Amino acid sequence: MERRAFGNTDMVVSILGFGGAEIGNADQRTVDRLLHSAMDAGLNMIDTAECYGSSEELIGKALAGRRDDCYLFTKCGHAAGMDYPDWDPVLLARSIDRSLERLKVDYVDVVHLHSCSEEVLRRGEVIEVLQRAKEQGKTRYIGYSGDSTSARYAVETGVFDSFETSVNIADQEAIELTIPLAVEQGMGIIAKRPIANVAWKHESLSEQDYAYPYWLRLRELNYDFLEDVQQGVEIAMKFTLSTPGVATAIVGTGNPDRWHQNAQLLEGGMLPEETYQAIRSRWKEVAGSDWVGKI
Repeated sequence: MERRAFGNTDMVVSILGFGGAEIGNADQRTVDRLLHSAMDAGLNMIDTAECYGSSEELIGKALAGRRDDCYLFTKCGHAAGMDYPDWDPVLLARSIDRSLERLKVDYVDVVHLHSCSEEVLRRGEVIEVLQRAKEQGKTRYIGYSGDSTSARYAVETGVFDSFETSVNIADQEAIELTIPLAVEQGMGIIAKRPIANVAWKHESLSEQDYAYPYWLRLRELNYDFLEDVQQGVEIAMKFTLSTPGVATAIVGTGNPDRWHQNAQLLEGGMLPEETYQAIRSRWKEVAGSDWVGKI
């Protein structure tokens, strides 16, 4: 699997990363198969968070004996069972320690602030907690995970090494708003939701469904390549990874065989420039002013 330099860090990451959000309620055997098959397919980056159910514990057990085979990223910010308000500095410090315990490691490679608002960022305390964790060796790098104007402010601070944001055929705000500046800052860039939750495969969705905003957008965008679901997945994934500056895209799945399938989809390389620009042009023609990055 292709690997790319992760900003100005010392990491070189696989273009596909493992997203831990979907395994929070899985059993250990399934997670073991998922992670081992992913790493066997060449994946070397795992992303999880404090609020993804039992994701951190499951990953920690699955990585026994293979910690050196991957870069390990997590997030902090939400109480996730602790008796503190979200974004409380004491909460953040304890959440980082809890993540290390759950993951059964002494340090992680990146801790991201988890979709933190600009208002909270401006107070500075949350950034200071991450900086102390870095100084203490609990994380090698610090990052921000989020979208839209809050993400723009986070990138502008110049304090973060890593930036995780939504980038896909139905979510392109970051391509102009934040990613170019993040590249200038030397940040490693992670694309989340790279295949737009495959929202186009559904005939209909309820407004409560997580993928509903993407489903609505894709109906208006009406990309012809989405008529075939599998072709849509391939082009959508290649679109995200063809975006200048993106180092890796995290994909979540409960199917242990999915990683080999995803790796095979990318064997032919990225999108031709004309195909990429056609998707961008369609977005610029159709996107409404409220089509902001989906947190």
